[in-house]
Amino acid sequence: MRQHIAIIEDEAAIAANYSEALARQGFRVSTYRDRPSASSALADQLPDLAIIDVGLGDDVEGGFELCRELRARSPELPIVFLTARDSELDIVSGLRLGADDYLTKDISQGHMLARIHALLRRVQALRTPVAHEDVLERGPLSLNVERMTAHWGETRVDLTVTEFWIVHALARHPGHVKNRQQLMDAASVVLDDNTVTSHIKRIRRKFQGIDAGFAAIETAYGMGYRWQDA
Repeated sequence: MRQHIAIIEDEAAIAANYSEALARQGFRVSTYRDRPSASSALADQLPDLAIIDVGLGDDVEGGFELCRELRARSPELPIVFLTARDSELDIVSGLRLGADDYLTKDISQGHMLARIHALLRRVQALRTPVAHEDVLERGPLSLNVERMTAHWGETRVDLTVTEFWIVHALARHPGHVKNRQQLMDAASVVLDDNTVTSHIKRIRRKFQGIDAGFAAIETAYGMGYRWQDA
């Protein structure tokens, strides 16, 4: 059965463009122009992945509200914001509401599709037992590459796909400085310097929420970041 992707986008031409690209990848796609129609249509059965614009017509925060609603119904549903709104406040708000990723509409179609496939692979890995699991361990840190999950000690760290690969890139070679371009390459994303910095801040906050003394990600001023084992 084909995987179902729901697109919630108020601009018909943009929605059609995304829909056609995803259909060519073999997905079944449904499009909705506002929050009420999406909520009603998805009430009985959730899609395999949701792509949401933040502003939906006159409902300027409609995408955020829909994300909150969908996340409350399913902790596993992959949710991606795809929007023109690129302020750090909007990005932080989207991720705090439980989105797995926050992309801006200037991202290339190829990168968008790669991120969607990565999210769907993560969900599939969570549901499928594997005989051998690729696990990276650094002190209290444990990264399961097959399942794309992170733990600090015994506690799960809820990282987005981008955050997971940033942590993986740093922890894979402790003490080695990774510049912003190398971190972007590891996460297969195109970001500006400020957005990379924002991701690092959010990653640190997530670990510090578990361990107030977390200091494994060090800033190498003017160069980048490194993972420092305790």
